[in-house]
Amino acid sequence: MKDKILAGIRKFLIWRVKHISNQNFIYMLSILIGFFSGLGAVVLKNMTHYIQYLLTGNLIEHYHQAFYFIFPIIGIVIVQLIIKHIIRHKVGHGIPSVLFSISKKKSFMERYQMYSSILTAPITVGFGGSVGLEGPTVATGSSIGANIARLFHVNQTTRTLLLGCAAAGAMSAIFKAPVAAIIFAIEVFSLDLTLISLVPLLLASASAVLTSYLFLGSEILLHFNLKDAFQIREVPFFILLGLISALTSVYFSRMFFAIEDRFESMKSKTKRLVLGGLGIGVLVYMIPPLYGEGFSSINNLLQENYRDALGTNLFENYLDNIWVVIAMLAGMVLFKVIATSLTFGAGGVGGIFAPTLFVGSAMGLCFAKIINELNFTDYRISESNFALVGMAGVMAGNLHAPLTA
Repeated sequence: MKDKILAGIRKFLIWRVKHISNQNFIYMLSILIGFFSGLGAVVLKNMTHYIQYLLTGNLIEHYHQAFYFIFPIIGIVIVQLIIKHIIRHKVGHGIPSVLFSISKKKSFMERYQMYSSILTAPITVGFGGSVGLEGPTVATGSSIGANIARLFHVNQTTRTLLLGCAAAGAMSAIFKAPVAAIIFAIEVFSLDLTLISLVPLLLASASAVLTSYLFLGSEILLHFNLKDAFQIREVPFFILLGLISALTSVYFSRMFFAIEDRFESMKSKTKRLVLGGLGIGVLVYMIPPLYGEGFSSINNLLQENYRDALGTNLFENYLDNIWVVIAMLAGMVLFKVIATSLTFGAGGVGGIFAPTLFVGSAMGLCFAKIINELNFTDYRISESNFALVGMAGVMAGNLHAPLTA
């Protein structure tokens, strides 16, 4: 059967050389890869939401609060069993694994990478792991793109381009922002910005976003309505926010790598799993917004709905005091980074894109509230605008992608 398939592919390739130009074939492949990347994003999102629905819905409604801290460790145990008995390979962390394949493996990616993140990331996030799905979605789409390129025997340059098309398609499908997704692919993967590369990226991005609309409807992930116009007098505060965003990015990176190094120094995988899983569970129990990706909290922060963003917590009776709110927002910034690092250290699979947005939005809103409460000016600065800009600032610092931000 396999020989027949390979013979069929060889016949197609011979026919393709005679009847379809190389450039048109790349366009066709980019559309196909965009569709599969969008499909991968849909599957990852739906699986995660279904798991979260089971855990937070009526099925275990009466036990949810009491055993909140147990969910993350259960999820990571399941993930480790899947990796050991089904995947049987190390599962990389999203975007870094794609960059490694470009720089060290001539843009080749292993076949198991097409499904490894789909099997593991939704369980990690669905059970409360404080990581995102964007990295695994990009890794899944990029692996599909790389293996389609391998199937049709394209050269390394085209293979890298198609891998970038897959990444653009994945981000386009998640955020329904095809232009931003193209910028992301060019900026993060250092693709050449030429007409030859731009058209396939555009086709892949459009194909993926149409796939996302087909399966998920018109609902978007981030909701932001511009309520307050930009004021030139706020520029000094935006500059200060940029500096604080840089410091927050440095804190994120150093804390992440410090915790990762500490866990890697532990020889026992069981010890890593138990310490990391219990650490996440305690943090999530104490600060419920740290559960999972946190996009509902991000949207509430962007709308200045800090009560809903903070959720039910030990200090909810004191939220009438604005300084308690500010302290809670600062705590979300500090402990989200730790929760994300613990999730990776324990053996979870995910990405840092969503945690970066979470940290940035909380930091921006916290900064704006401090400025307003200290009465530095005779006017109040826009808290929602500063939450948005803070999110972009930390994203630019963490991912080194200012244009995408």
